Amino acid sequence: MMKWHKLGRVFYPNGQRPWMQTHSAVPIPLRLEGDRYRVFFGTRNHQNQPHIGCIEFDIKSPQEILSISETCVLGPGPRGFFDDNGVYPGPIIQEKDALHMYYLGRVNGIPPLYYMSIGLAVSEDGGSTFQRKFRAPVMGRSEFDPWMVSTAFVMKEKSLLRMWYLSGLKWDETDENPHSYYHIKYADSLDGIHWKRAGRICIDFREGETNIASPTVIKENGLYKMWYSYVAGAGYRIGYSESADGYVWTRKDADVGIDVSKSGWDSQGMAYPYVFNHEDRKYMLYSGNGFGRDGFGLAVSLNA
Repeated sequence: MMKWHKLGRVFYPNGQRPWMQTHSAVPIPLRLEGDRYRVFFGTRNHQNQPHIGCIEFDIKSPQEILSISETCVLGPGPRGFFDDNGVYPGPIIQEKDALHMYYLGRVNGIPPLYYMSIGLAVSEDGGSTFQRKFRAPVMGRSEFDPWMVSTAFVMKEKSLLRMWYLSGLKWDETDENPHSYYHIKYADSLDGIHWKRAGRICIDFREGETNIASPTVIKENGLYKMWYSYVAGAGYRIGYSESADGYVWTRKDADVGIDVSKSGWDSQGMAYPYVFNHEDRKYMLYSGNGFGRDGFGLAVSLNA
């Protein structure tokens, strides 16, 4: 069983910038040099529109914020486009001298309905700024993902880009409070633009579950390890799974070694985990209560 030690809340948006009023969802790390990291996250303005912002910190003292972005890294797209209501960050892949971010674009429907797609943004200045590569998404709804696609993780293995992503299936309209349903599927690509998918399910529902999201994957000694968030009752919890090939996964949620706190900013839910290695130790970024309403934090693995 894994064991994690929580290092506490790192950042809490509360109006530091006009476009940074609330929330810090989907924290995505980018190592700069040494112990210094830039963390991108989705934050909301007064109109509740998500923008991508970032902060920088030293991983050895994460509560000491070194900088907060003056302007948003990426904002909502033009009216009528797939990201016109807002954007969230996504995984970052090094491609030659550029960084490619598979960001999330949101369009609102009649409440509570909304739609998400995966776009591609490129940075040629080391991640200080990102520009949209295309006006349309590189991954949108399909026969296998009829409602939406969202929170993806991308890993490069030789010439193949492998993606594990949220696949939106449906809304339950049988009661006064409709429930959304999504789980995790797989896709891959040779160029990072055209993605091949065939409906392969990686993490499926267990009894009572409605939502499984935000996969993050590490490969160690030939074994793929995935962390994700899932809902089975009240609030998101973090789950864990293993695979020999990245296709077929065995859920081991009981072994994840981390749970909500008894009180405070992450006592009601933990969502959007992102696990990464730093100096032979694993770290986990995650958002707290209210899908990051109460900020995001950091934990470190106690396992060798």
